[in-house]
Amino acid sequence: MPDPAPLGVRPIRAISFDLWDTLVVDDSDEPERARRGLPPKPAAREAAFARLVGPGVPAARASAAWAEANEWFRHQWKIEHRTPAIGERAAVALRALGAPPPQPEAMRAFTDELARMEVEIPPRPCEGIHELLGALRARGYPLAVISDAIVTPGAQLRALLERHDLLHHFNVLIFSDEVGASKPAPLPFVSAAAALGVPVGSLVHVGDRVETDAAGARAVGARSVLYTGAVDRGPAPSDADVICADYAQLLPLLDRLAGPGPA
Repeated sequence: MPDPAPLGVRPIRAISFDLWDTLVVDDSDEPERARRGLPPKPAAREAAFARLVGPGVPAARASAAWAEANEWFRHQWKIEHRTPAIGERAAVALRALGAPPPQPEAMRAFTDELARMEVEIPPRPCEGIHELLGALRARGYPLAVISDAIVTPGAQLRALLERHDLLHHFNVLIFSDEVGASKPAPLPFVSAAAALGVPVGSLVHVGDRVETDAAGARAVGARSVLYTGAVDRGPAPSDADVICADYAQLLPLLDRLAGPGPA
């Protein structure tokens, strides 16, 4: 882990957090889905698309079209740095099938089903996150969420945070489907700093991925904490200023970065 001791040269005026594997543990809802006899989320989404196109389309063709749409989405997300809405993904799959657009009511039901999936059976919060956010607010730090909306849109991600009593901690919420760009593009980070009313160089971003969270923050002059407490992806070169495996240690790490308390 990089030694953060020499890095305390700029004040920290605000802190932002990724959502998945940073505020809540991605896929920690799967055991509960299994307990209820429900399929894993990827299979449930594919099944919902099969219902959308109807029984006249062979299951193998519907599955292949949905897989093609997912590959298209991954290119948009990882290369173009945007996260198209689930309706756009469905439209790509429908074009792959050569199928006409479904009735608006059917498309709304499909997109609503996928949007609600991670709210109706929510993933659990990361260990220690409630205590950490309370401590940061007690110190006077304004807080933001900067998150990619991969399937669940920003409106439902707000509901997920509210369900876990996390929403009230945050002054600003930046979701990729709403801001128009996904990490590591500069726009989400710059937008968060502007909405918080701080220079982007005084922002510290906490997230679980080097290539999006750490690299994206560094590219705009912000600092970053790589959080490995939910998912530890193993040794790798990191653009993060510090690495944190336990939220009980984050406050001391921030103190080393720039001294205690916001400027």
